Amino acid sequence: MRSKRRAANKGDGAPSDDKMESSQDIPKTKEIKQDGDLREKVPSGIYLRFEINLVFVGLLVLALSSRLPHLDEPRYVVFDELHYGRYVSLYTKGVFFFDAHPPLGKQLLYLAGKVAGYDGNFTFDRIGTPYSDNVPVTALRLVPAIAGSFLVAVTYQLMLEVSLYHWTAILAGLLVLFENCFLAQSRFMLLESIQILFGLCGILCAIKSTRRNGLASVVWLCTAALSLGCCFSVKYSGLYSYLLAIFLVGRQIWLRIGRKESGLRLALSALWRMLILVAIPFSVYVGVFYAHLAMLPNAGPHDSVMTSAFQASLKGGLASITRGQPLHVAHGSQITLRHTHGRTCWLHSHAHVYPVRYDDGRGSSHQQQVTCYSFKDVNNWWIVKRPDQPSLAVSRPPDAIRHGDVVQLLHGITSRALNSHDVAAPASPQSQEVSCYIDYNVSMSAQNLWRVDIVNRDSEDATWDGIRSMVRLIHVDSGTALRFSGRQLPAWGFHQHEVVADKVLTHQDTVWNVEEHRYTKAEDRKERERELVTAEMIPTTVTELTFWEKFMELQYKMVAHAPDAPTGHMFASEPSEWPLLVRSIAYWLSPNSNAQIHLIGNLITWYSGFISVLVYGAALALYAVRQRRGCEDLPPSALQNFYEAGYILFLGYWIHYLPYFFMDRTLFLHHYLPAYIFKILLLCYIIDHMYFIIQSRERIRPMTNVFILCIVVWLAYVVITFKKFSVLNYGNVDLTEHDLLSLRWKDTWDFILHKKG
Repeated sequence: MRSKRRAANKGDGAPSDDKMESSQDIPKTKEIKQDGDLREKVPSGIYLRFEINLVFVGLLVLALSSRLPHLDEPRYVVFDELHYGRYVSLYTKGVFFFDAHPPLGKQLLYLAGKVAGYDGNFTFDRIGTPYSDNVPVTALRLVPAIAGSFLVAVTYQLMLEVSLYHWTAILAGLLVLFENCFLAQSRFMLLESIQILFGLCGILCAIKSTRRNGLASVVWLCTAALSLGCCFSVKYSGLYSYLLAIFLVGRQIWLRIGRKESGLRLALSALWRMLILVAIPFSVYVGVFYAHLAMLPNAGPHDSVMTSAFQASLKGGLASITRGQPLHVAHGSQITLRHTHGRTCWLHSHAHVYPVRYDDGRGSSHQQQVTCYSFKDVNNWWIVKRPDQPSLAVSRPPDAIRHGDVVQLLHGITSRALNSHDVAAPASPQSQEVSCYIDYNVSMSAQNLWRVDIVNRDSEDATWDGIRSMVRLIHVDSGTALRFSGRQLPAWGFHQHEVVADKVLTHQDTVWNVEEHRYTKAEDRKERERELVTAEMIPTTVTELTFWEKFMELQYKMVAHAPDAPTGHMFASEPSEWPLLVRSIAYWLSPNSNAQIHLIGNLITWYSGFISVLVYGAALALYAVRQRRGCEDLPPSALQNFYEAGYILFLGYWIHYLPYFFMDRTLFLHHYLPAYIFKILLLCYIIDHMYFIIQSRERIRPMTNVFILCIVVWLAYVVITFKKFSVLNYGNVDLTEHDLLSLRWKDTWDFILHKKG
């Protein structure tokens, strides 16, 4: 059995602390130089060498043969193809859409569809919808399938950098090949296989960079940075792989600090590495969004998430609904006020009043409710009025409102003025209630004056303009600012969002902008109401925004709307359930038979990986304690190799897994897959380490063949289990009730049975 040693293969700045052992201690195939580098003896000269790793190619061919066949089956929308397919259609038509994840993965799917001639004319309305003939199903599923195939080969290549023995690297590739969950994710229009491939390639190249000198180190690190930038440009969870790579490179620099070398050289070495790891991924990320915005010039159904200015910059957006909307807000202007940052909603009022007492016993002003409403509505209209002018009709020329002017805002339908008193707000008692004033002939007089503070003004006499002016409305009597609190009112407030007057004037939720804008023509109230009811809602000329303005707004909106993801999905699961595969996910159920597709793992590998995490953690603690007590259980180089595996695989597993315990959002089993592949690698390393111990202990060396036989039998069970459950990954077999029950190895797995007859 040929062996291979890479643990001490450290170049630029990452030497082992101990000298290498003699050849009988650690298997190796490379000559050891004095500086700790392992290099093959090569005669002087310039050579161009081309090598093919036949194992890499063999694993890739096996993976392609399991991932590519019959990609068009089933010819139905499967699970999240519902969303990604819809995005591909919108890309095809150039229609803007909003998603909480970066767009690279969706762009790759679009490119595959474009090459295949997809016209975008398919409605992805629900899971299980049959694809029409104009949808190139095979092409749209091809990119994830190819990525999932290369994932097998790259796993093998990464394990070569960590393991002592070549055969355990092959084992790692085989375990990914025969893992049902990776098969399922690779055969459909899903993004996990693409993200994980970019992440593993980035980690592999980062490791190679730390073990090379000179130009080779730079090239490998640049490749790592490029791949990692692509990784978190597919999904933000790819940032965990990026952080792992930064740790590995940072550790390399840390180890160099202990060497006798120039401080300047060390600083420059750290600087160029950090520069590469920041500049290239950031450039990839920005470039992906540049392409995204360039590909989507047209207005679409997701526009309302963005600011008014952003919407107006799209073709056919705000500008297409009304022509000639006035620019300057004036006395008599009819406006809608949109909450500029964060959640999309408009200042709103209706005839209903605050309850006399809230559930906690506090009293209210019993005035007319003012809220922030997330939908277009006639009750979103307000009329701007100077306090000393009784007429509401706009004069000629218009009396423009400027920064610092004091105004009243009359609700368009009820004609009551926006007001605030020293009364605690319903859901935010630390702030003042905002209402529309009703004169009850009591001692509480109106306090309905507001000062216009234009946040992005060019000068102190700047005019209040529609769309582009970001304003704060400062309550004159109390000095507080009109603010969206983010809290939802109970049933009496129709579950709309609370608006308050807050003492913190600079909070981003105190910023508003005019969206719809028209001039009041009629003095008669009834005539004004008819104008408002029939008015179309939205602006005038196309707004010019720079790429960076659009980019920054999109980043903010993605963060702000991440908590708004749907909750309560029937196949959602908790992170604590993932290591033991408590839940599966039903991806698709045939409407005509019991053919099904599920995201489900290979239970043999899954539980073996769970045990490997426990074993490595226990061994790590044991070795650390015994080393502290002066005991030498392993040769120094073997112990260093064990720690290296921990830095890459053990830490890699936890850094991809633990963050989900702190996320307040709906989670699924597929969120675990980036961590799971590190667990598979750790499992193979534990086997590798056990084999080394058996080989290095003369007393137990005769057990070698028994150990190998156990691994072969175990691997056979892995393959058998994979084969048994693959019918739930391909979805091309009509299963009987008995078949389904035989596959339900855990009571918590959600299988669906169509009763026949």
